[in-house]
Formats: sequence, C-alpha cells, structure tokens
Amino acid sequence: MSVFATLGSALSQAADLIEPLFGASATAAAIILCTLCVRAALHPLARAAARGEKTRSAHAPRLAELRRTYAKDPQRLREETAALYAETGSSPLAGCLPALLQLPVFFVMYHLFTSDGSGLLTHTLLGAPLGGHWTQALADGGLVGPHGLVYLALFALAAAVATWNYLRARTTMARNMATGAALGQAGPADGGPADGAAVPGLAAMTKMMPLLSFGTLVSIAVLPLAAALYLVTTTAWTACERALLHRDRDRKRGQDGQDGRDGDTSPARTAG
Repeated sequence: MSVFATLGSALSQAADLIEPLFGASATAAAIILCTLCVRAALHPLARAAARGEKTRSAHAPRLAELRRTYAKDPQRLREETAALYAETGSSPLAGCLPALLQLPVFFVMYHLFTSDGSGLLTHTLLGAPLGGHWTQALADGGLVGPHGLVYLALFALAAAVATWNYLRARTTMARNMATGAALGQAGPADGGPADGAAVPGLAAMTKMMPLLSFGTLVSIAVLPLAAALYLVTTTAWTACERALLHRDRDRKRGQDGQDGRDGDTSPARTAG
C-alpha cells in the first residue's frame, strides 16, 4: 500500500470519527485538522529555521564590515568570513536545512489532496465537491451560488493572510534597507546585494517578493477544493507561526526605531 493510500485511509477514518459534528463536511474538516497536525509536528523544524535566520541577522553587521574592509581582497574576505562563522559556531546556511526537510512532507500532502486515488475528492464541503474547481462552482450556481460562496470564503481568508504577509514583508524590507544604508552598503533600494556587487534585476525581484503571497489566490482558483483547503490552512499557519517565532525580533526593531526617533535632535526635529 502506497503512502498516499495509507494517508487517505487514515483521513477517511478521522472523517468517520468527526462525522457526528460536521456531517457531510466531515472529510473537509478532517483535511483541515490533518494539515494542522502535520504543521504542528513540523514546528520544531520551523523553530530551527527561525533560529538560523536570527543568527544570520545578528552577524549581518560584522559581515558588512568585513565586506567593506576587504572589498578589494576576495581571498582575505573569504578567510575572514570563514573565521567569523567558525568563531560563532554558525553557518551561512543556518536555517536552510530545516526548511528543506519540510518540503517532502508538503509534497506528499499536496499530492494527497490533488489525486483522485485517495478517494477523498468524492466528498463535499457544504455541498461543493472536494474534487471540484472554482470554474465548476461558477457554472453550477454563479459567483454567489451555494458552491461559489465556499470559494469566496476561501478567497477572503487567503486575501487576508496574503495582505498580512505583504505588510510584514514590506516592513522588513524597509528596515533592511535602512540598516543597509546605515552600514554604507548597497541594499534592495539600489539593486545591490549586501556586499555591494551589482546584480541585474535584483531590485525588481526584491520589490516583487512580497507580492508572491497573493499567488495563493490564483492557486485556489485552479486547484481542486481539497487542495485549496490545505493551501489556505497551511498558509494561515505559516503566517501565525512566523509572527510568533519572530515576535521578539520585531519588538526589538520597533523599540530601536522608537528610540531612534526619540533621540533625534536634528534641527528639523527640534524646530517644532
């Protein structure tokens, strides 16, 4: 028996258990609960990835100083950078491995909710078939028909999460640009990486990155409803998880920014 058949059978059994609570939508509820359980099980990996990101952020000023000092001596720069990582016991890839380890799990979950072999797609959510698509819902009852309303609710939730992610990403980019300017290095505003080397198209790509969150809306429109449920659930979990794991860093940055404004004694500031 394949892993997909095993997971599909387990989900069917879970749906049977909660059917008294959710009725005909028990399978859809089981998909959401299964997604939450899987993300909870992967949370230690997410915490490890967050620690890696914090480590890289903590070393960014020293790395920027090394790049400025040895800008004309690449060999010495590599040696000093390696020495810094050895001294701090970190790695330039800190946090990447935990994130990569999650990818196979996400692939399995995605395949499970887009494949007819599991038998899950024959069930419904408030009458809308889990194997159906938005175009079918529009054909069956229109945008505000019984099936269309299910998709509208998913679109609304996905849009709210995407907007939150977008605003957080914009704020982070603005802080990174301010930090880069303070350190005298090229940043996203002028298309330069941390070491100041020009990379064509980097500025445009950096500006586009926050908009990728809205790609979830496109996915909901083209994927089966079961996969859309999984995608919205896991995306919402990721947004909440990142806010939780990085709350200390965000709070510190906010306090630093407030302290900077309070301590500003420039003529423009004191004139009023």
